[in-house]
Amino acid sequence: MTHISVYRTREGKYRGITCIGHAEYGDSGEDIVCAAISALVINAANSLEALAAIKPVTVANQEEGLLDLRWKDDTNEKMQLLMDSLVLGLTGIMNQYGKTYIDLTFEEV
Repeated sequence: MTHISVYRTREGKYRGITCIGHAEYGDSGEDIVCAAISALVINAANSLEALAAIKPVTVANQEEGLLDLRWKDDTNEKMQLLMDSLVLGLTGIMNQYGKTYIDLTFEEV
């Protein structure tokens, strides 16, 4: 299962995301759920830097399926929209394939 934690302030400002694990929907190389999650999260990470000028502190480990992105007070409207889009996509995957493969939680920081 892929565990995803989205970190937000009480005011709803995003401060980061942790994505860890493999969905195990299918065999390695054929797991469409894992591929969809990876594509969304990696695209969001790239978009945060390229489009919203957010430079998160990043920790990654391919074997564990880990991507952890954190940032402090450098929020802006573009970043908020990109993160809203990521959450929308991840929620759609969870709704379609179920919580057996993806666990999406929100934590206040």
